[in-house]
Amino acid sequence: MSNVEEFRAEIRSWLRSHLTGEFAALRGRGGPGREHEAHAERLAWERHMAAEGWTCVGWPKEYGGRGASLEQQVAFHEEYALADAPARVGHIGEQLLGPTLIAFGTPEQRERFLPPIVAVEELWCQGYSEPDAGSDLANVRTRAERDGGQWVVTGQKIWTSQAHESDWCFVVARTEPGSVRHQGLSYLLVPLRGPGVDIRPIVQLTGTSEFNEVFFDGARTDAANVVGAPGDGWKVAMATLGFERGVSTLGQQVGFRRELEAVIDLARHNGAAADPLIRDRIARAWIGLETIRFNALRMLGGFAAGAPGPEASIGKIFWATWHRELGELAMDVCGAGGMLAAGEPYDLTDWQRLYLFSRSDTIYAGSNEIQRNIIAERVLGLPKEVRP
Repeated sequence: MSNVEEFRAEIRSWLRSHLTGEFAALRGRGGPGREHEAHAERLAWERHMAAEGWTCVGWPKEYGGRGASLEQQVAFHEEYALADAPARVGHIGEQLLGPTLIAFGTPEQRERFLPPIVAVEELWCQGYSEPDAGSDLANVRTRAERDGGQWVVTGQKIWTSQAHESDWCFVVARTEPGSVRHQGLSYLLVPLRGPGVDIRPIVQLTGTSEFNEVFFDGARTDAANVVGAPGDGWKVAMATLGFERGVSTLGQQVGFRRELEAVIDLARHNGAAADPLIRDRIARAWIGLETIRFNALRMLGGFAAGAPGPEASIGKIFWATWHRELGELAMDVCGAGGMLAAGEPYDLTDWQRLYLFSRSDTIYAGSNEIQRNIIAERVLGLPKEVRP
């Protein structure tokens, strides 16, 4: 048995043994559009995972991880999803900030911030998008100024996932007055529990509020809490986005497959499968999901070689569009009954929630329009779009 197979068997056995008792009811809870579900209980589950050594498995051992290989990390995320284990609450700290600090942080930053991420004692959110700088991240206007031994942050972030549950935020802010676009940005670690921070949840189509507006009005953080050199934030921020599209995407696709199989089962039982157009769309969805998986494996191969190729740019636009179309397919399979709420006042079925929340897939983490520009300009080498 290979190391990967042994590792896969170990995590599968552990999940089978521990997703029991008080944690058994958490199977399938949480996730996009459902982050409000059993948050405290999922946090307790994740801290249990930490106590057993199952958080941050891909981090080097000296930083509290298991030093798992890329293949072992893929196995972990796949087995976690196959077990229908609850959605992770510490994902942003573990998968985005942690690897960023390991790559760019100072020894003092790693010592201060990595252990609480491993132990799930501090939760993080991502302060990138702004009202006038969503997918166009280089248009950031939030500013930070040095005041002695601190940075003073003023501005607004929006669509900040789970900010209302987070302790800290990594913020892209403009620290060089008069700078434009990619220049003069810094990557700051800002506490959310102190003065000068106002977090306002945004009610979404689903009736839930996992996205937030975050207002900084003279919020302060220590001068040492800048990752990389001041003014070098664009490079660090782009590295974080690369980590965001890493091995956890394989686990995401297990969830996608489960959703697709449920749609197929529904079509078989309610007669929708008799419609040749529905059958054709189901077949296309299955083919699309296989394509997404193989593209993700190519992308991870590029990461292992140290230079991810075009598949890294293709991946996000592909899965986001596929998932949005799956939501549309699910509603068509449901038929007219899919337009009726499950209960008062706005109790949605799983299919309705999938349809409504998946509309955001093609917007967050870089809209489809921006992704097409990236592919055109950076991958295909086409002339750049005319910008003012």
